[in-house]
Amino acid sequence: MDATTSGTPTIQYHNIPDQPITAIVVANVPTFQRNQRHCYGDSSPGEFPLAANPSIVLHVLTACNLDPQDLAKLEATCSFFRQPANFSPDFELSISELAAVDMCQKRAIFKPMTDEERRELKQRCGGSWKLVLRFLLAGEACCRREKSQAIAGPGHSIAVTSKGVVYSFGSNNNGQLGHGTTEEEWRPRPIRSLQGIRIIQAAAGAGRTMLISDAGQVYAFGKDSFGEAEYGVQGTKLVTSPQLVESLKNIFVVQAAIGNFFTAVLSREGKVYTFSWGSDAKMGHHTDPNDLEPRPLLGALENIPVVQIAAGYCYLLALACQPSGMSVYSVGCGLGGKLGHGSRTDEKYPRLIEQFRLLNLQPVVVAAGAWHAAVVGRDGRVCTWGWGRYGCLGHGNEECESAPKVVESLNNVKAIHVATGDYTTFVVSDEGDVYSFGCGESASLGHNAAADGQGNRHANVLSPELVTSLKQVNERVVQISLTNSIYWNAHTFALTESGKLFAFGAGDKGQLGIELVNNQTERVNPERVEIDLC
Repeated sequence: MDATTSGTPTIQYHNIPDQPITAIVVANVPTFQRNQRHCYGDSSPGEFPLAANPSIVLHVLTACNLDPQDLAKLEATCSFFRQPANFSPDFELSISELAAVDMCQKRAIFKPMTDEERRELKQRCGGSWKLVLRFLLAGEACCRREKSQAIAGPGHSIAVTSKGVVYSFGSNNNGQLGHGTTEEEWRPRPIRSLQGIRIIQAAAGAGRTMLISDAGQVYAFGKDSFGEAEYGVQGTKLVTSPQLVESLKNIFVVQAAIGNFFTAVLSREGKVYTFSWGSDAKMGHHTDPNDLEPRPLLGALENIPVVQIAAGYCYLLALACQPSGMSVYSVGCGLGGKLGHGSRTDEKYPRLIEQFRLLNLQPVVVAAGAWHAAVVGRDGRVCTWGWGRYGCLGHGNEECESAPKVVESLNNVKAIHVATGDYTTFVVSDEGDVYSFGCGESASLGHNAAADGQGNRHANVLSPELVTSLKQVNERVVQISLTNSIYWNAHTFALTESGKLFAFGAGDKGQLGIELVNNQTERVNPERVEIDLC
């Protein structure tokens, strides 16, 4: 089974308010006395004295995969979970901290870390193993790390199975499919040269593809520049097979995001590095704009761990994990208000989007479209901001919003995932339903609108509408990916919990993975792509 979050239900302690982990840990909670039976018991028949069986308690906590917030609430509820457990290798750690360490050990990116690297990560996350666990879980949830995924790039597509096998199809004029040729392919093909390498993340840009292995190495192919052809910036050579990015060999990368004229990568420690390609915007570092070396993003995020990055047209969003909670930072071009700071000014260094605090919303997933952005909160609310053309913000109009605004018409929906493209937005609910709004060109919204008097079947949608065509596939959708480029007709992928992939929208370059006949250029209704991503 494949889902975006753990299938283990979270234990709720209704008598304790939802607080940041650190606030719970340092709270002035009185020590419970031995005569309180819920902790220690008094040797009465049938009672289970926790203090006499700490190893069993530790095993139960670890096996249940409790949320870090639940572990913190246990500490706040009972002194047994706060006091040193006297277990090796660190006798000073509490039962809750030891459980968090054990659960961290299960995470793929944590296992290969040295003791020193783990200590540094712990310090970077705020000095608690519960905070490290929260950091790791947050990255897995929002990036589908270690899970199957599909990427609807500009004219070409990438699909990654849960076993790390990569399929590519669509436009290939720059070798961006990685098959060693520049021939267009409509039928999904595995990239043979990656045999034996497990890929866990993928990113697709205009004529360019980047893949990340479970060893943190980055492979790139396609054109060697991220400039758009319309601006006369083309790469000097084409790479038609995956090549290791030498400049990133000393950085353990877990995610990449390709924007216009730049790309960014995220390390397993939560550090962000950016590259600039011929743009005046230096994206948070002081080097020459033509510098091709990865440079750490300076400013507010230097000492704050980031769990997810998202790139749009000349701007970058970063979802940060702090002891006080989750937050979003933005940097780059502010045109259309897409940086979310209440203005349209550019930002050379990452700046905290403060509106989420005013909305009392904890961001858990962030998406960057070409000109607008979106966030899903922990409570399932969806916020959008930026250029509202064609209704892509979902507020019932085409007005711009320079600060995050809750999509009121989704108040009865608990969202778990959001995806943005060129003036289009998709939201996935916890029940697997899909809603879309924005530009209706290329049939990429999936609504199959009836033709108007001029024969136009691609109506714009100003407020979220249920994608009924995806309801008919009788599969729970867990991920949506759509084209995020201003120069390409859009297409959309819907990935289901069972690993089935459905595609609709523009298919003129074979990017749907479906053969089109009789001069067709698009698919209005979702159609199964013959790849098993489980």
